[in-house]
Amino acid sequence: METTVDPRISEILSDFKVGIIHYNNITVSDSPQMLKGRLQLFQEQLFFDLEDKELSDFPGLLEWKVNWKALGADPNRYRPSAEALFRRVKKQNYLTPVHSGVDMNNFLSLQYEIPLGLYDADKIEGDVSVTIGTERDQYEGINNRLNTLANILVTKDQQGAFGSPYVDSKRTAVTEQTTNALHIFYLRPSMDRDTALELLAAAANMFTGINGGEADFYVI
Repeated sequence: METTVDPRISEILSDFKVGIIHYNNITVSDSPQMLKGRLQLFQEQLFFDLEDKELSDFPGLLEWKVNWKALGADPNRYRPSAEALFRRVKKQNYLTPVHSGVDMNNFLSLQYEIPLGLYDADKIEGDVSVTIGTERDQYEGINNRLNTLANILVTKDQQGAFGSPYVDSKRTAVTEQTTNALHIFYLRPSMDRDTALELLAAAANMFTGINGGEADFYVI
């Protein structure tokens, strides 16, 4: 499976880059208590930080809001997923455990302040492209709604769009039956490549530390 980035994105966001991690032979299950506790504690600490800070005080959230506007999407109507998570925490509507894949993905998104997408690689058909969505790019999302992804970054395979930094589709969602996965990190464009690779290495180690398997990663 090859992943490519539409060059039109770099015409708008000159330093745009995504991080890719491929996981093989993972075991997704009920999250261990250590991960559940870590996710809960992180949210509680973040809640207290948010009492004294605005969302715009978090560099990752601010940069992605600017990116959203540059691409032509309304960040007040369609929020980047990382910002949506922060808003939940601000309301003390804490994330409840789902399974070890989703819980680790949410933890990493909160920690790095960027949108992430985690997909079952065996449900993806052919190669993957990251591009700018149009009115034709629609799917049933994990938010249980039909989502239209015009002017929002989307990931596509041969069947069409299946993911975005806004909301992901049900079609490629990771479940406890998943054994191979694709993890997309919508990195801050301002982050240099070496720092991005260090981030991916740390994230891959954390993910496989919980879910087992092997990981390969790179930056596009």
